[in-house]
Amino acid sequence: MEQWELDLINKLLDKDEELKNLWEEHLKLEAAIEEFNKRVYLTPEEEAEKQRLKKIKLAGKDRMHEILNKYRKELGE
Repeated sequence: MEQWELDLINKLLDKDEELKNLWEEHLKLEAAIEEFNKRVYLTPEEEAEKQRLKKIKLAGKDRMHEILNKYRKELGE
């Protein structure tokens, strides 16, 4: 994510419950994916799980972008 997005997320975490939940899930998924990335070898099941987590993370990121764009329009940025 770009710095302006991170700044806006930090401003809005206390105001937007959905954004807060998405952000927390994003961080958890990022950590889980990173654990898979640290391994030298993944079983086919682990590789499938890693891909599943990436898809969930991407869907959440897309939703966060929608929310942030709505706020940017409201704030006139």
